[in-house]
Amino acid sequence: MDKNVTIAVDNLITQFDDLQYVTDLSLATSLYLLKQLRKPLLIEGEAGVGKTETAKILASHLQTDLIRLQCYEGLDIDSAVYEWNYQRQLLAIKMQENRDSTIEEKEKMIFSEKYLLERPLLKSIKYTDKPPVLLIDEIDRADIEFEALLLELLSDFQISIPELGTIKAQQIPYVILTSNRTRELSDALKRRCLYHWIDYPDYDKELKIILKKFPNIKIELAKQVVKIIQHLRTTKLKKIPGIAETLDWVDSLLELKVNTLDGTTIEQTLGSILKSVEDIKSVKSGEISISTE
Repeated sequence: MDKNVTIAVDNLITQFDDLQYVTDLSLATSLYLLKQLRKPLLIEGEAGVGKTETAKILASHLQTDLIRLQCYEGLDIDSAVYEWNYQRQLLAIKMQENRDSTIEEKEKMIFSEKYLLERPLLKSIKYTDKPPVLLIDEIDRADIEFEALLLELLSDFQISIPELGTIKAQQIPYVILTSNRTRELSDALKRRCLYHWIDYPDYDKELKIILKKFPNIKIELAKQVVKIIQHLRTTKLKKIPGIAETLDWVDSLLELKVNTLDGTTIEQTLGSILKSVEDIKSVKSGEISISTE
């Protein structure tokens, strides 16, 4: 890479570190390209590895607003893009009943931006100041039909509204999409995005994350936590703990004034890292062993 680009990427890593987010060269490069090219970035990975947090930290880094669209099955244009304020439209029609105006004039009046309810996608392209970070979270949870709604936005940063025409972005937003890969996304969507995979962190990175988030933690406790979490990820659990569970566990241990882990403390706090009754039973029965050594 060009020397200036290398410096810019290294600075991004440092600035994210200052915001208590530990990143690596690969992700920092993807974020640099997102900033420079204004091309959407699709981040995939297992649940709890920090995909959503990446968008939040990017917004903090850019000192701009974060607009989040949480995806779910059945998500449609009314919830994601825009909706007409029907109550206000009906009230306006009643107020116009005795006035001498044509149907066309009435339609033009009620189908104006004054009666438009902006949802996250439309809101993200109507910013006139700093471009926001648009987070389209867990896109794999939405129906494949919803992906088609995104293509115009992700390609041309514009949205077409039949009654108003095409609304183009005044400031192109920084777009991050996340996916847990519960289903395969369409090729058309992927073609419009840069791509990055976030894996579970290795021992050194996870330890660094804990020390960054909890600077007052005793180093030996942090090492014990990471060793156990790293071991659990090699076992046959129904739900592998992500970094989110690691941080929840540390938070719980510090709240309980724990300085070192033992078998009793681990058993009492399993609910912070294991989110399945079958997994908890497997650990408590010894089927899946945990050692503090």
